[in-house]
Amino acid sequence: MLESLIFGAADPAVTCVLLHGRGQAPADMQQMITRHLDVTGVRFVLPKSPGVGWYAARAIDPLTVVTRAELDFALSQVTAVMAAQSGPLVLAGFSQGACLAAEYLLSGAALPAAACLFTGCRVGLPSDGLLQAMLSGLPVYLTGGDADPWIPLDAFHRLHGVLTGAGARVRTDLFPGRPHTVNGLELAGLQDMLVAVQGGGHALG
Repeated sequence: MLESLIFGAADPAVTCVLLHGRGQAPADMQQMITRHLDVTGVRFVLPKSPGVGWYAARAIDPLTVVTRAELDFALSQVTAVMAAQSGPLVLAGFSQGACLAAEYLLSGAALPAAACLFTGCRVGLPSDGLLQAMLSGLPVYLTGGDADPWIPLDAFHRLHGVLTGAGARVRTDLFPGRPHTVNGLELAGLQDMLVAVQGGGHALG
């Protein structure tokens, strides 16, 4: 199983598995995201990708045999991390981590209670025959920037359409001019989701 940075509640009411972006590490997710959250009763599990990223290609490139193999391996590792947790789960990710989290949701694997995708899209093109599991009622918070250097706007909108088409309940925030990061409103969205799942309420507020 992947090496993971684990911290937070010893006996959690909810566990958040948070996937980092390309060229990042769990410590970056701590610095960018988790240290800003005011939550109790939450355990954070931050897996480390085996290499500098979860896969080498850009998410918007056509799927090659190599990329499919890398993506399949990454999904198997995330599936193992998710299966090792107990209680309600929230799956979150940033950038490449958000793309991988989206692929996990649509792969047919066991679904979390909710998901938070900070600046992500599908991996591959619609013509690549991408996985399309049903997400009946799954709360998903999807965010992005209108001029993001890694996730083009059309790819972001395609992911939104796929998620809603699969039956997810999607809240979307698209920020004008936002750099490739996670802002305060996005952090508040994840925090509210964690609190709601912990309390058994509506995960999208």
